[in-house]
Amino acid sequence: MSLNNTPSSERIHIGIFGKRNAGKSSIINALTGQDLSIVSDIRGTTTDPVLKAMELLPLGAVVMIDTPGIDDEGELGALRVRKAHQMLNKTDIAVLVVDGTAGMTREDDDILDTIQAKSIPCIVVLNKADLIPDPELPAALAAIKQRLTKYALPVIQASAASRLNIQELKERIASLVPAEDTRLRIVGDLLKPSDLAVLVVPIDKAAPKGRLILPQQQTIRDILEAGAVSVVTRDAELRETLASLGKRPVLVITDSQAFEQVANIVPEDIPLTSFSILFARYKGSLHSVVDGARRLDLLENGDTILISEGCTHHRQCEDIGTVKLPNWIRKHTGKELNFEFTSGTEFPLDLQKYRLIIHCGGCTLNEREMRYRQKCAEDAAVPMTNYGTAIAYMKGILERSIAVFQSKDSII
Repeated sequence: MSLNNTPSSERIHIGIFGKRNAGKSSIINALTGQDLSIVSDIRGTTTDPVLKAMELLPLGAVVMIDTPGIDDEGELGALRVRKAHQMLNKTDIAVLVVDGTAGMTREDDDILDTIQAKSIPCIVVLNKADLIPDPELPAALAAIKQRLTKYALPVIQASAASRLNIQELKERIASLVPAEDTRLRIVGDLLKPSDLAVLVVPIDKAAPKGRLILPQQQTIRDILEAGAVSVVTRDAELRETLASLGKRPVLVITDSQAFEQVANIVPEDIPLTSFSILFARYKGSLHSVVDGARRLDLLENGDTILISEGCTHHRQCEDIGTVKLPNWIRKHTGKELNFEFTSGTEFPLDLQKYRLIIHCGGCTLNEREMRYRQKCAEDAAVPMTNYGTAIAYMKGILERSIAVFQSKDSII
């Protein structure tokens, strides 16, 4: 897979923050060598976060995030500032752009406090250095460094207009990249070279035309990297596929919607799990989503459940999130329940009214944002599970679905 095709969730997300007219968009354009963001002398040109997947040397595959000014005003401006702060949940590396001709302000301090609270690596850019008279530049830089003492953050003077220190800024950003990822593989650590894994991928009217969905693509890629072999089949042909194989599969992985049918076909001595459960483990939340699924039995009449998806897509009739899951939950619990739905980057700030959160697998969200959502739920004392884990529990096959991890992970 080339860097150009690296999924957004696997890219380093670099968020550019600062006041209106500090030069955020200009800095992005200078860093990338492209006109990715609109540049204007009019304050507040960037009104919504703009995300662009690209390659940035020497980092490679990244997502650049251009954000609205953190000093925007009025009712609409307050919403834009909130959007800017929400982008921190996606951000792996933060760049705070300060207008060198104006210096740092309370708004800069406020967002730095949030950046520090979220433990996001950050660098401060003193932009428009070319507009500061040479005799005044050392004092301006010293004033910012003094103000940054409590944050212990690096600061660099730069100019998007003259490209002063832009290459150095790239290198300094690259130096903030988190250490090599130590999290588990999607599935590769469960397989040995030449092992056989069977992937069950239903093709129905809700399936994307002409392609596999992202979790399926990423799982196949991870199997290949492990030197193992994947066989992809529909649920309708699964029985014949298993009978025709020359060797016993080490693992069967199914789409959650076909969990029950697949469990009835796959012999008990062959490990079975789902894409959703694999991705919960991959993103470090398997323990909590297993516990969350078990909380389905504690729901009472009138409880409200939040069903949240990380991406936005055209919903078909019989959509899993808005139709199938609510119906399965009502049938399983026998309770009269309320359901609310969110998708994309929207995630409620106040979760207190929910008794349970059921999230998608989060394949389009990076690990930082998934952990943020999990932490929000934890702080609100609201259990959180995901589609596949909840379905497995309701179909009575959750214990079988997580048994494959028992030798590697301690699962309650």
